[in-house]
Amino acid sequence: MPTPSMEDYLERIYKLIDQKGYARVSDIAEGLEVHPSSVTKMIQKLDKDEYLIYEKYRGLVLTSKGKKMGKRLVDRHQLLEDFLGIIGVNPDYIYKDVEGIEHHLSWDSITQIETLVEYFRRDPERVAELQRLQNELISDS
Repeated sequence: MPTPSMEDYLERIYKLIDQKGYARVSDIAEGLEVHPSSVTKMIQKLDKDEYLIYEKYRGLVLTSKGKKMGKRLVDRHQLLEDFLGIIGVNPDYIYKDVEGIEHHLSWDSITQIETLVEYFRRDPERVAELQRLQNELISDS
């Protein structure tokens, strides 16, 4: 199982490849706000753990294991953003909050949150009811 740091790299690499068709060390470093030397070290570790294939000066390619994990991580991130949006978290805080919690939830918790998000998506009136309750509780405080 990848560490939280490995997950951040895999998520970023997956997104870059999905958006641009490739992921360069400089793009990864910029996106994660780390030094290129740190990216190279992590890429070598991800290569060793068979999440990607890295050839110096030639680039990197995600393995099927890396693609599967990258997609899972991107989906988890989006799910948590959706969840926080549904429950009324200020949009200015959502991205940072997701970054703070995504590595600390079990996959079981993620599955349960996914069920809850689907519950709200199936009937928009449920979201409206939740918002009414939130407003009621806020006005009572």
